Amino acid sequence: MRYKVLVVDDSTFYRRRLSAYFDEDPFLEVIAQAKNGLEAIELAKEHRPDIITMDVEMPAMDGIEAVKKIMKEAPTAIMMISSLTKKNAPSTLEALAAGALDFMPKNFDDMSDKNTAAIAALRRRLKVLARQQKQTKERVRKQARLVTAKKEPNTNSSSLTTSDSMSVFTQLQKASGKQYKLVTFAASTGGPQALQKTLDKLPPNFPLPIVLIQHMPGTFTETFAQRLDKTAKISVKLAQEGETLSAGVAYLAPGGMQTHIVGRGRQAKFSIRETPNKKGLVFSPSADITFESIADSFGHEVLAVVLTGMGDDGTKGARALKRLGATVWSQDQASCVVYGMPKSINKAGLADRVIPLDFMAHDLLTELNNSTLISHLNANLDNSQPKRRSW
Repeated sequence: MRYKVLVVDDSTFYRRRLSAYFDEDPFLEVIAQAKNGLEAIELAKEHRPDIITMDVEMPAMDGIEAVKKIMKEAPTAIMMISSLTKKNAPSTLEALAAGALDFMPKNFDDMSDKNTAAIAALRRRLKVLARQQKQTKERVRKQARLVTAKKEPNTNSSSLTTSDSMSVFTQLQKASGKQYKLVTFAASTGGPQALQKTLDKLPPNFPLPIVLIQHMPGTFTETFAQRLDKTAKISVKLAQEGETLSAGVAYLAPGGMQTHIVGRGRQAKFSIRETPNKKGLVFSPSADITFESIADSFGHEVLAVVLTGMGDDGTKGARALKRLGATVWSQDQASCVVYGMPKSINKAGLADRVIPLDFMAHDLLTELNNSTLISHLNANLDNSQPKRRSW
């Protein structure tokens, strides 16, 4: 099976090079090309591609507006192709907020010099996103059929699937009664949307510091922290060297560096370091490195959450946390953009809870056993958002 690709870019050179490289892959097939957002919308509706590569800056209509209209009229997995500069960071993040799933650097040298590693990475990510979206659509169809079946008078309870049973089980969980001093999240592909959706639901008087590890280039993380700070009720900022951790503040790990926590209790602070030249270390920032340092500083008094993302970053660090008695949660498959990092956590048997993204903030507040915070959350949800009972 070959995934159908729509290539959108105002550069004729870039369109042709991308198309040629994609068509060399036995699992990818370029079915159309567009030179601006207007053409992209029409071609997306006509050809129904499995995935779209979308330039950010184009004439007639830019990539952001194109993403918004495509997600409204012909929802499709979209990979933004963006220059990784501070100037382009706001536009790329806005495209992700509009529905794009991921972004990759736009580097003409990679295309002209035939950088095989960069091309292979792009192909791999396209295939993962396309496959994940197809699986998600199929799960939605199965769930719709299941809901219809439940409405039939002769429906047997044995028709519930494993995922349905897990969903019900998750909703009935009670707080564990543990005490915490720190919450940390790790994410990759799909993480910007997942983090924003979760942090936006937390009240301003959130009682603990939060450490965020998102796979993202260094030129983007400061802009992303500012974006989160504007939408969230809690304070969100880029972690700084030597800064101590404060309750009610979420600290985003800088891209291109490794974020460590050193010291204990109220003396705990950030140590931002260059990425070591270690074999097997791919991510910068790396959840494994940050989680391991958090384990050394906070031991069992940590709640770590692994969200959507490719690969297995966070599993090694989560294992270090679990050895000391910390709590580890993972996002459920159905709500992940890419079920890689959470799947690795679950496969290793490290997840204490598997939670849908829509319920992550509520369950976090429930686990902290603060009914006031939960009441604040539910009071600020609109009627379309799920609510859970307070225990």
